[in-house]
Order: sequence, then structure tokens, then C-alpha cells
Amino acid sequence: MKILVAYFSASGITKEVAQSIASVVEAKSYEILPQEPYTREDLDWRDENSRTTLECKDKASRPKIANLKDITPFDVIFIGFPIWWYSAPPIIFTFLESQNFDGKIIIPFCTSGGSDLSNAPREMQKIATGADFKQGRLLRFGESKASIKKWINTLGIGEF
Repeated sequence: MKILVAYFSASGITKEVAQSIASVVEAKSYEILPQEPYTREDLDWRDENSRTTLECKDKASRPKIANLKDITPFDVIFIGFPIWWYSAPPIIFTFLESQNFDGKIIIPFCTSGGSDLSNAPREMQKIATGADFKQGRLLRFGESKASIKKWINTLGIGEF
């Protein structure tokens, strides 16, 4: 079974968690990079005119990806992201719409200062309809590899 850990990280927290997952499952990781990088001002969720606020309010927003990776060789794809406005960032939907996930296993994971996975898995399933979604999880900054391993071993994708 070939595994990929794909993630979008605006501040580095999701990247750290993704690298821990990749280490536990001995997989390659792939950082989803926006064609137009986010600035500190873009990420100001308190500013109703910030780029992230405007993108999240516009359900049709699909930021372009600078480095789209072909997922064809992979059977299992962990997809990680920070929670933005109780969902996945729009770039995650760009990623999902840019790939064929038929027959793939998708395992969402998120990072957040105060939210959980919320509506993200349901919204993701609407796009990647041919995928088998496993139970996702909120993972905190600094989450232990033992805790991550325990969760992954409940997913039915093997023992790690």
C-alpha cells in the first residue's frame, strides 16, 4: 500500500504534524503550495477584507496550486490543513477537484487553535465522491508520535 501525506500549511503547524504522520507511516509528504503565497496580512482572520476571509466567504473560490502532484501511484492519501472558518481552506478544494480520487482512501487531518474537523470531511466527500473516507482527526501542535500512531492504527490501513 503506497501512502502520501499531502498538506497545506499557512503557518508551519500543519507541516509539523504532517511530517510526524509521514514519519509514523513511512510515507512521502507533499506540501500543497499556493501559486500566490499568503502574507501575514492575508491570514488575518479578524480583517473582513483579508484574502483568507474573502476566499472563505466565496464558496466558489479556488486558489491556484503552484506545484500540483500526481496522486495516481498512491492508494492512501492523508490530507492535512488548518481549519479556516469551520472548514478546510479553499486550496484544499482546488486540490480535490484537480485529482481523480476514485478507489483511493482519504484520511483528513486538521490543526486548529480552537475548532475541530467541523464540516470539512463532508465538504471534501462531496468533491472526491469515489474515495473511501476514513475517520479524520484534529491533531495539535506537538502531538506525540505515539498518539498519532494509535489513531492511525484504528483506521484499518495497516499496523504501524
